[in-house]
Amino acid sequence: MLTLASKLKRDDGVKGSRTSNTISDSSRRISVRDRLLVKEVAELEANLPCTCKVNFPDPNKLHNFQLIVSPDESYYQGGKFQFEIEVPDAYNMVPPKVKCLTRIWHPNITETGEICLSLLREHSIDGTGWAPTRTLKDLLNFDDPLNIEAAEHHLRDKDEYRNKVEDYIKRYAR
Repeated sequence: MLTLASKLKRDDGVKGSRTSNTISDSSRRISVRDRLLVKEVAELEANLPCTCKVNFPDPNKLHNFQLIVSPDESYYQGGKFQFEIEVPDAYNMVPPKVKCLTRIWHPNITETGEICLSLLREHSIDGTGWAPTRTLKDLLNFDDPLNIEAAEHHLRDKDEYRNKVEDYIKRYAR
């Protein structure tokens, strides 16, 4: 975060000075996405619950990061779930792409990691999809069904569902 923030300040300071050896304007410009992310990432980190942690594999790329969720309650208590978040160039007009990297048995996440959150849809009939007024912290709401088999399993037999979740945690989420 500090690396990109420093870059933003440094680039803003260079705007007025022109020399024959300066970098072209197009390579020096900082995208709207990156300007938004400097602010939003700081806000996200400040508001994360203690059960979540953000990891930036490359601090110069705020648009690619991981969210590690370690629930301290619910069926998923004791698991450690890693999500990959990619913020596209057209952000904030287009939603981030989110994928669960940890295999999980969950009604809102397929076993291959696709996530169904209505707010991740660019267009939704019910008006709950992505809008430019949303921010990264809105991604912490996971209340939209996708994995029908898991959802039906939960409705049919909660004890058996809990056992399968615990098995997945032991096998994939430690």
